[in-house]
Amino acid sequence: MKKVSLNINGKSVTAQEGTTLLEAATSAGIQIPTLCHHDKLEPYGACRLCIVEIVKKGRRRLVASCVYPVEEGLEVETHTDKVKRIRRMILELLWPAAQKYTSEYGITKSRFRTENTDCSLCGICVRYCAEVKNIHAVHFKGRGIEREIALVPELGRECLYCKECFAFCTGGKILSEMDKLYA
Repeated sequence: MKKVSLNINGKSVTAQEGTTLLEAATSAGIQIPTLCHHDKLEPYGACRLCIVEIVKKGRRRLVASCVYPVEEGLEVETHTDKVKRIRRMILELLWPAAQKYTSEYGITKSRFRTENTDCSLCGICVRYCAEVKNIHAVHFKGRGIEREIALVPELGRECLYCKECFAFCTGGKILSEMDKLYA
């Protein structure tokens, strides 16, 4: 595969073509926060916490680093004021499921009225069950603000024995779904 040279936070980085910006940054020792990313799963880009600012042909724009591929000569900034402001907003919107990063961004409470949810809708449990386990016992139900994680009742028993996705769940939603289904 072809090698691609780019600049991340003023540091020259070389990566394989097809690598995402998140992977290139991580391999260069540059940390970018994520909620929906997992190394065993296909990139998803749902949470947008990994947002970075790129400069391409003189134009600046924001992209999700977990799904955006490296490009020759691309300039990437991972912690501009604009990026940090957007990440803080995302963390407040995903409150309290995003507590992992709140102190790093100086957030002590959300200014938004949020329901006490234990799910950030990162989809790791859904994707892990489908992509790795090939069982499809966990799924999204509903749309928009009604969207939530649910178990397929006929397949949910598989979760009792597997439990592999439980460790990836930042808010414990999958455990509460198990309690509802099998209480």
